[in-house]
Amino acid sequence: MKKMKHLVLCLSLLAATGLAGAQDAGKRVVQDGIAVEPLSRARKFIPEEQLNQAAAQQYTQMMGQAQQKGVLLPPSHPEVRRLRAIAQRIIPHTPRWNELATKWEWQVNLIDSKDVNAFCMPGGRIGFFTGILTQLKLTDDEVAAVMGHEIAHALREHSREKMAKQMGTNFAARAGGALISGIFGIDPGITGTIASYGAQFIGLKFSRDEEREADLVGLDISSRAGYDPRAGIVLWRKMAALDKRAPIELLSTHPGGETRIKDMEAHMNLLLPLYARTKGTTAAKLPPYRTNVALR
Repeated sequence: MKKMKHLVLCLSLLAATGLAGAQDAGKRVVQDGIAVEPLSRARKFIPEEQLNQAAAQQYTQMMGQAQQKGVLLPPSHPEVRRLRAIAQRIIPHTPRWNELATKWEWQVNLIDSKDVNAFCMPGGRIGFFTGILTQLKLTDDEVAAVMGHEIAHALREHSREKMAKQMGTNFAARAGGALISGIFGIDPGITGTIASYGAQFIGLKFSRDEEREADLVGLDISSRAGYDPRAGIVLWRKMAALDKRAPIELLSTHPGGETRIKDMEAHMNLLLPLYARTKGTTAAKLPPYRTNVALR
């Protein structure tokens, strides 16, 4: 009888996961002029604390391996200092999109690698690869656009939602197994299970809607921090130009295209005034945006 009750609870949880995702899909709310999907109820099936612990463990392991290989750049490195200074300006504006960000243990590190990539794990653990800085010749505004984009994925809990849905699929296959017992407090092995999902953080592919959210929410927080949102448009044009010569990893997990650029352009009427305010002027009086390379 006890096992039967557990099975019923498992099937109910699985149904709830699917139902929550279905009910949330397609509904948008508008915040600061930006339409976003409400945070999915499905994500609640992955405890935030355990997810952040898994992310912290993976991040620490990744940085430890980089240090052993001599590719983790020290805090004194000029580019590390630049990244951390930009993050310090952006982070105070993150709670407006997720109040839990006030409790995150933010970290910013730079790995010496040709990879054109960056990421932000749940809990505010940010990683950049030198390739994205050198190959794209990013200005501070463009670095802020990248950083804001990656932070926005964490703020909007895109990883947590996807993992919750993947967990639901696993429940269907393993109903009555050790994982489900763990969910109901019988088996403490749930932490290890969530940690296994942690391995997917960096390579996780997001949908176009999630990328749109990350673009706009990221530019919102970077604009409030005093970085020009027009850099986001230039950034994606730079990446598209580079990708024509050699496919880059960042675009393999971030669908690109003119549609995203047009969406950013359509929101400049909201974003530019935020940036202009930090400069003590108006959007109409802002000078043209200047990058440091010629774009074709």
